[in-house]
Amino acid sequence: MQSNSLYHSLLRIATAVVAVMLVFEGGLLSPVTAQLADQTELYLANAVGVSVGVAPTELNQMTAALTARERELNERELALSQREIEVGINDGGSIAGFDSGTFVLATILFILLVLIILNYALDYARGRERIRLATQNSAA
Repeated sequence: MQSNSLYHSLLRIATAVVAVMLVFEGGLLSPVTAQLADQTELYLANAVGVSVGVAPTELNQMTAALTARERELNERELALSQREIEVGINDGGSIAGFDSGTFVLATILFILLVLIILNYALDYARGRERIRLATQNSAA
């Protein structure tokens, strides 16, 4: 009485994929996987951008100089952070102490699991109804 539709298969596959992603994103196997996921997210966030050109003015030149100094300070901070990680002072975790990628994956996994449970519960109820109707029809 078990029907194995395409929906059932896709739901199970999606749950398995999200669970595996969550294991790697959360660093359950190795902390290196969590660092790799964090660095990949940062790289992708920095790779997407927009560039616009304007006519140079005194204000633009000062802003560009400030931006260049800020970029230089960010690079120095990143180098210092890398040295701290190498020495073992800093574990290289997320900056705010909250890993939103892991939270999103865990939420998606929970929703998929609820859908699977609901799906099987409804299949069971529909199967019981079919059996009840079949016994009523055969008795009549």
